[in-house]
Amino acid sequence: MTGRRLFRAGLALAGVATLITAALATPTQAATTSATGTTEACWLNAGAITAAGAQTKDPVSGTPPVKRQIYYTPGAYQPGKVRVAAGFVWEPTIEGADIDGFVLEGDSLYGIGFEVAPTGEIDPTYPPRRTRIGGGWSNYTALEISEYEVVKDRVYRSTAYGLRNDGTLFRWNTSDGPWRRTGSAPGFGAVKSMALIGKTATYDMFLANLRGGALYTIKIPLSTPMKPVVTKVRPSGWGGFEKLIADKCGNSGTLLLAIDNDTKSGYTYAMSHANGAATVIQNLGKVNSTFPDAVNFRWANIPRGDPLNGG
Repeated sequence: MTGRRLFRAGLALAGVATLITAALATPTQAATTSATGTTEACWLNAGAITAAGAQTKDPVSGTPPVKRQIYYTPGAYQPGKVRVAAGFVWEPTIEGADIDGFVLEGDSLYGIGFEVAPTGEIDPTYPPRRTRIGGGWSNYTALEISEYEVVKDRVYRSTAYGLRNDGTLFRWNTSDGPWRRTGSAPGFGAVKSMALIGKTATYDMFLANLRGGALYTIKIPLSTPMKPVVTKVRPSGWGGFEKLIADKCGNSGTLLLAIDNDTKSGYTYAMSHANGAATVIQNLGKVNSTFPDAVNFRWANIPRGDPLNGG
């Protein structure tokens, strides 16, 4: 399943163990050691859409916290239009990369796709793909896509989650054609940001910070009816962040980036496999560069190369 498949699914709608800090491995990678003794380079690819309509791809390492901009794509969107970005997949090609994802602009949800050259600019030989999927999204404050694929067993699913400003969390199946709503749950009005940290064939797990400062995991089994399992991780200290972005680190841990829009600062954390209050979270420090844009998201790889095992 590729990034293009993710985009086409949207078109159809138009009808770590404990992580221990080690040395910096490369300018954008941090070496961390899990309790199992496995050393891996940990980083995540943070994305942003600027007020001018450019799209960026910035690797962020954990130790020390370093941000490097490697792609800057001007003219990807109309200035000031995008308010939420989600589900972006970066698929390398011979010519550069194929980009697919979703954005909310005002009341509308759009499926987005374009090709970028190795320098980051949109490749003019391939027309950008932009399709309005539908309206009714003005009250949604967050959107995320979870794609899970096991090639050998031919398992694939694509699941979308949207948080409405009345605190209702919605779920859609987007695997094979038009999005089909498969459930909803109230009670999430205090959530400020949600980061996908785990996905399996049977559930997805998010890490969420609340306006009051608490940090929770939200485990959502794919069964119907939708019944999220909410578990407190920390009682306070996380309310100042507007965006959480996470990626795999070690066998079962997470590298977490927390962004404070007020100070335009980012902080990285090494987090063990989610286990309620027993979850180990190590503050790795403040990122060396700023995060000036209000619209931030995580770049994902194609599903079979994008494991998230943190929850």
